[in-house]
Amino acid sequence: MKQTYLTADFEAGKRLFLKQLQGKIVNLNLIRLKEVADYSEHPELQSEETISGFDAYQKYIALTLPFLEASGGKILYIGTGDQFLIGPQEERWDLCMLIEQNSVADFFAFEQNPEYMKIVGHRTAAVADSRLLPLQNL
Repeated sequence: MKQTYLTADFEAGKRLFLKQLQGKIVNLNLIRLKEVADYSEHPELQSEETISGFDAYQKYIALTLPFLEASGGKILYIGTGDQFLIGPQEERWDLCMLIEQNSVADFFAFEQNPEYMKIVGHRTAAVADSRLLPLQNL
């Protein structure tokens, strides 16, 4: 079975923190969505009707945006994807996003906000696999 990636592990977060990046970062997000959202880990967030992974992720974005903006972040780009033109042809990504944060510290503060954590289950329900690559300007 192919390994999937849904959240950052402790060591990856530690490496990012220890890089001591200065200034703004842009996170490149690649998202593969589930056909049907799976709220089994967060039944308290599930609506009465069954929804797609895309709809659950749209709900996640809408609910996340106030927390992102309060932390000084913003969505620079969000669009649909597919297979790579250059890269592994067996990989496909449904959504691609660029999210700007003022600093790594602001990114961590956003990710650890207790109120944000209450709605992150929409992302869990929606996402089948993901990649997150923090970028810094040259």
